[in-house]
Amino acid sequence: MTDTSLAQQASYRPERPVDLANAIADNAYTKAALEAHKQRGLELAVRARWIAMPIIGVMLVFVNPAWDVLYYHGVLALLCVNGWLIGRLGKVGQSRAELFLIFLDLMIMTLGMVVPNPFSPHDIPTAMQYRFDNFIYFYVILAAGTLAYSWRTVIAIGTWTAGMWTGALLLAWWLSPVDEELRQKTSELFGDNELLAKFLDPNSFMFHLRIQEVVVFVIVAVTLGFSVRRFNALLMNNASLTRERVNLSRYFSPNVVDQLSQNDEPLKQVRRQDVAILFIDIIGFTRLAAKLDALKVIELLRGFHGRMEHEVFRHHGTLDKYLGDGLMATFGTPMAGDQDATNALACARAMIVTLDQWNLERRRKGEPEIHVGIGIHFGETVLGDIGANRLEYAVIGTAVNIAARLEEMSRPLKASIVMSDQLRQQTKVEKAEPGLIKGFVEQSGQEIRGFDDPMTVWTLRCSPSVVACYK
Repeated sequence: MTDTSLAQQASYRPERPVDLANAIADNAYTKAALEAHKQRGLELAVRARWIAMPIIGVMLVFVNPAWDVLYYHGVLALLCVNGWLIGRLGKVGQSRAELFLIFLDLMIMTLGMVVPNPFSPHDIPTAMQYRFDNFIYFYVILAAGTLAYSWRTVIAIGTWTAGMWTGALLLAWWLSPVDEELRQKTSELFGDNELLAKFLDPNSFMFHLRIQEVVVFVIVAVTLGFSVRRFNALLMNNASLTRERVNLSRYFSPNVVDQLSQNDEPLKQVRRQDVAILFIDIIGFTRLAAKLDALKVIELLRGFHGRMEHEVFRHHGTLDKYLGDGLMATFGTPMAGDQDATNALACARAMIVTLDQWNLERRRKGEPEIHVGIGIHFGETVLGDIGANRLEYAVIGTAVNIAARLEEMSRPLKASIVMSDQLRQQTKVEKAEPGLIKGFVEQSGQEIRGFDDPMTVWTLRCSPSVVACYK
């Protein structure tokens, strides 16, 4: 490769410690996963609430077919509005506004159930409010909470509910007057059955049943809380897997990522394998970069690398590494395919077409054109991890060196693509379309720097209009 020193300097970034870099990546993906999960959970919780509350409202009409039931419909409407506010303000991490609205949720529920209906024409003792089994509706709020909140918040909902319900019970018992007349009448009716008389006493709060409600609710809340915790652990594990998959997608085409994700440690096996190798480099990059400021150079390299990387992945290749103003790609790694040489050649030609289209845009903007040299070869390589503490998946061997030399030869041969005869023969074995090798000219007896024996290579020379390459 040539003309790379300036690009390497422009793209140089100090390396961070591996652990710190991984921690930053983990935190980014974890935060993104949590935010996405929280947002979806809140949307589901609000939706569930807006479905559940109308259903409960219709059910209450059958339970209490009177106009005063509208009081409870108002309570349900307040819960729907408060749920909407929670959905708007909810976020990952501690949020005082969200916690306040959750607390307000439970307060509305408690007051709505304990305070006697002010529109009711019937005057009944406050203790009777606890006989209607309204406490079961707290389970609706608790169940919806598991969709959106952390395990700690779910447990907090359980404990807050238990505290409010118990506190309201004690206040009602302390402040509500005792209707002695009703108690006397009950005693007269069931005097011979003390247990029944006590159970049917309108002034009795039935503390043992209220304690039972609270204890069972807290047990359910704690159980659901730890279930949510297990789910969050699975979510974090999935976020880690997603991060690993995204990292793989930076180097491998989507179909290869799918294969890698379905195999156990396929990259650790050191083996020999026939691979197609492609090198591409910008011609005259040093001269071009000298006329641009550093930001323009980075912008140029990003545009170039992005377009070339897209073609590599589109043709089922693997991005091995960036090389300053160029890159190295392999076809047939980490698993060999039945069209590796064909894909490499198709990718090289597609790169030329893409650059021609980009150059058209650049000419319109008054920017200089980009010209490249591409070398492609097919041969035996060694695949596997190299390094000690920091591993890197590497493709090494004579075939890699030959491909790099072919790319260098594109300058003296005045060719856009220099292809080895080995790769051309392999495309025939793979039964590639004849049009794919059309336009290549044989160049026999070429001296390859660093190798004793001359080689036959094939060159494709393109006119300013790349269409001419295919005629």
